[in-house]
Amino acid sequence: MATSDLKDQRGQEECFLYFAYGSNLLTERIHLQNPSAVFFCVARLQDFKLDFGNFQGKTSKIWHGGIATIFQSPGDEVWGVVWKMNKSNMSSLDKQEEAYDPIEINVYTQEGKEITCRSYQMRNYESALPSPQYKKVICMGAKENGLPLEYQKKLNAIEPNDYKGRVSDDIEDIIKKGEIKTH
Repeated sequence: MATSDLKDQRGQEECFLYFAYGSNLLTERIHLQNPSAVFFCVARLQDFKLDFGNFQGKTSKIWHGGIATIFQSPGDEVWGVVWKMNKSNMSSLDKQEEAYDPIEINVYTQEGKEITCRSYQMRNYESALPSPQYKKVICMGAKENGLPLEYQKKLNAIEPNDYKGRVSDDIEDIIKKGEIKTH
């Protein structure tokens, strides 16, 4: 993509690219708080690994378990979705990702093209298993956006915690709709 695709008529950048690897893989999930997000491409983050944890050891009140993060790990890779977003949504995205530090990373499209994106990395976390609902939203997003099948299998193999309660109504509705579509 040419950087001109991110600029308005005055040459000002009005959009940014965001690499999502967790619950924001799912279109309906990212649109809850970031309506300007438009699918741009599937991409691979080289030399990083996916992990799940609780920021400062505190369990997520939204997800009731560990939430996704990434850490440097030579030879590993994390697949995700690049969303093109209006800069007006950057503050809502930052707020949603308050347990994370924003980072700038280079990812590779399926055609091998390198692009620079904003992403988020949790620091100061303790590893913890994700809730079944969180895992389901990630797997639904990976499937919806056609992440490589081998990577989808890895996501599906992640062991969830034993949380049996509910998450937010918005997320429960998204999961329910996804289950209806697949049956």
